[in-house]
Amino acid sequence: MDSQSIIEELKKLNKISSQLDISQEERASLLNQTAEYTNNFISTLHTIKGYQEKIVGNLSINNKPASLKDLLTLYQHEVAESGINAASPKHLGYIPGGGVYTAALADFIAAITNPFAGAYFAAPGAATIENEVVDWLKKVFSFPESAVGCLSSGGSVSTLIAFTAARDKFKIKNEVIPKSVVYLSEQVHHSTQKALRIIGLEDVIVRYIPLDDWHKIKPDALNALVEKDKAEGLNPFLIVATAGTTDTGTIDPLNDIATIAAQQKLWFHVDAAYGGFFILTSKKNLFKGIERADSIIVDPHKGLFLPYGVGAVLVKDSNAVLHSHYYTANYMQDGQNEELLKSPANLSPELTRHFRGLRVWLPLKYHGIEPFIACLEEKLLLVQYFRMKLAARGFCLGPEPDLSVSYFWYPFANDADEKNKLLMEEIHKDGSVFLSSSIINNRFVIRIAILAFRTKKETIDEAVEMIDRCLENILSNYS
Repeated sequence: MDSQSIIEELKKLNKISSQLDISQEERASLLNQTAEYTNNFISTLHTIKGYQEKIVGNLSINNKPASLKDLLTLYQHEVAESGINAASPKHLGYIPGGGVYTAALADFIAAITNPFAGAYFAAPGAATIENEVVDWLKKVFSFPESAVGCLSSGGSVSTLIAFTAARDKFKIKNEVIPKSVVYLSEQVHHSTQKALRIIGLEDVIVRYIPLDDWHKIKPDALNALVEKDKAEGLNPFLIVATAGTTDTGTIDPLNDIATIAAQQKLWFHVDAAYGGFFILTSKKNLFKGIERADSIIVDPHKGLFLPYGVGAVLVKDSNAVLHSHYYTANYMQDGQNEELLKSPANLSPELTRHFRGLRVWLPLKYHGIEPFIACLEEKLLLVQYFRMKLAARGFCLGPEPDLSVSYFWYPFANDADEKNKLLMEEIHKDGSVFLSSSIINNRFVIRIAILAFRTKKETIDEAVEMIDRCLENILSNYS
């Protein structure tokens, strides 16, 4: 094409491509419609079910532009009203979080301004906010200033980062892998085993440590396993403990495990994804020893009630993390002389990444920390209240939880597991409040996980009323 032809073609394309950069008037209209939708969504959360079974309709992408009004209606029917309502106070299954409004505003601002937060050279202010959040986390968990960390998409990626550092620190590769040993609790989150497989350690030996009656790791049993493995010429290198198990809300004896790890010269990792922020509450004493870990993970999208998509990892050995993740390329040469540890991209698998730091930083700056702590204390009391209500109704309860997760079952005279499964099905059919189930000590149990910041006493009362209704149905139909 000649120069004039190119100019004419550019004019034609500009008319179409400019549609992406909408006018201020249109932006205002779209914002108003979005604000109206989201305000209505929040204001009706207490009146709608926590779970709705639904077959999702047509959400396919085609080349037919639609109005935002129509798209919001479609979203409400096919997304917001299907499955678990994760923003609801009635989400009491799995590990809820919530999604505080100020974090949503932070995400909006981050998406509009769109800084490249992975590299300090590219966006020093954004990278500094990310690092300020990490520095705050180091203070919360009494980690040294020399420790490093970054914000990830969640506990699974945080675990990958921590385990990769441990792998590289201990040079677990090639022929060393099959004789290397990792020590876990059976209550550990499944992302632990998944991470080992992803980072090439599928063939390590995994030892499951015996647990006590409260589902906690037995330190003496752990030490005996390590001693035995060393005596047999194996290569122990990693212990994983949990500060808030998903099934039972248990905190392992962290200080005792830290002592064993130090004596045996093993990497000590703590999964505090769910429970970590309870260190800010009256339960702080249960976290003694977490400051001695080599690495920890914690999820602000759980214990700080932020929208899904922000976890964090802290690691004491910065050299191990940099060995795993620092790499450069010719096109990045302008930023090579920056301080390595200021750039989140050097501490994780991600280069291009969402500016997650703002969704943590802005709510903490806006609200202060006290409302978050009050929410966590509230959840601790609510699980006690729930257990009292169920005990009075003849339910069997798991051991007193350390945190805000508990489990229960009804002592049917016969076929107890099958009838508790039916009870779980009835609860899901009802859907007023969402609960989940698990298998603990070879028994089918029903779980309640109280963490959503909107969950209040009234929510627990509604959950108990729902359980009463569903139990009556089972007793009537399967006596």
